[in-house]
Amino acid sequence: MPNLLQFLLAALAALAAGAVNALAGGGTLITFPMLVALGVPPVSANVTNTVALSPGYLGGTLAQKKDLEGQSKRLWLVLPAAIVGGVLGGWLLLQTGEKLFTDLVPWLILLASGLLAIQDPVRGWLTRRMGQGQGAGLEKLSWLPVGLASIYGGYFGAGLSVIVLSALGLTVNDTMTRLNALKQGIAFAVNVAAAIFFIFSGKVVWPLALVMMVGALLGGTLGGKLAGRVKPSTLRWTVVIIGVIISIVYFVK
Repeated sequence: MPNLLQFLLAALAALAAGAVNALAGGGTLITFPMLVALGVPPVSANVTNTVALSPGYLGGTLAQKKDLEGQSKRLWLVLPAAIVGGVLGGWLLLQTGEKLFTDLVPWLILLASGLLAIQDPVRGWLTRRMGQGQGAGLEKLSWLPVGLASIYGGYFGAGLSVIVLSALGLTVNDTMTRLNALKQGIAFAVNVAAAIFFIFSGKVVWPLALVMMVGALLGGTLGGKLAGRVKPSTLRWTVVIIGVIISIVYFVK
């Protein structure tokens, strides 16, 4: 059973992650290392983190509900792939031994930091692509890149939004606002599917997960209120730098 200090640190990390996810993304780069630092084995830390942060994605999806209107056919096309991908990624994680996953952790954190760093260039590329009308005619195949991205999301998850946006940009032609809403729905489906799968894994550290759920939800609310006051790009690069430093520490260890 975690002690009071561990509960407090996990709650604060989740609070920060919820706010960061609401403003810029990359909250997992705060909570996952914190759980490992608290002595939770890496695979259990990743599983616990996914379960704890998944409710926060509901708020983001509901906030963009209006922009999902008229996209029901797309949702029916990509959500099954997102759910299957999330579960498959979760299954792959549970098949990964603690030692192998520990070796992969610094690479995964570095990859997630890199994905977060290229988020703005990816959005710029997508905006130009949509303006040129590219991607039309390939929409029926959008389940394939989304499914592949979802496997990564179920396995680790940090930086998933950038991968999903890029996947959608390859096959769907629409405004950035509507693509963002679709991406949010997909990310929600991936994380909830993986979280439900993990519930029965026996790897969830429930006392910490429940405290983190509360922290993440409060953080998401706080992030929504701070929107417009905090520059997302500044926050994003702060998280990127933290992620790179953490990955270096893991490499050194």
